[in-house]
Amino acid sequence: MNRVFFALGSIMAGLAVGAGAYGAHAGATLGAEQAVWIEKAARYQMYHSLALICVSFAIAHWQETRLFQVSGWFFLGGMLFFSGSLYVMAFTGINLGLTIPAGGIAFIIGWGLMAFTGLFITQDTHKKSSP
Repeated sequence: MNRVFFALGSIMAGLAVGAGAYGAHAGATLGAEQAVWIEKAARYQMYHSLALICVSFAIAHWQETRLFQVSGWFFLGGMLFFSGSLYVMAFTGINLGLTIPAGGIAFIIGWGLMAFTGLFITQDTHKKSSP
């Protein structure tokens, strides 16, 4: 699963760069409010793409990884709901209602799970490295 989160984080980071560049350089085709939505969506997408990569390293480091995996899925869901809804608003004007705050809540849950798991995982659950 660590490779899946590493790949997803890398792909989503690349897409965030592309979206941010589009928002910054679209100029006359976007209104000021639309450009702000795209910038915010790309910024949060990038933060949480890097979080997915951190999840992949945590999974590779510890044996007990279920909560790390769950946090990764919350980060991905948060990107889809939070950033995705902002992109939809910017490009179509359609407000998807509570999906933006639901995405923010998913981000918070993901970070909370990462913190909880990192703090309370026992030392004997580190993966043993082969010689």
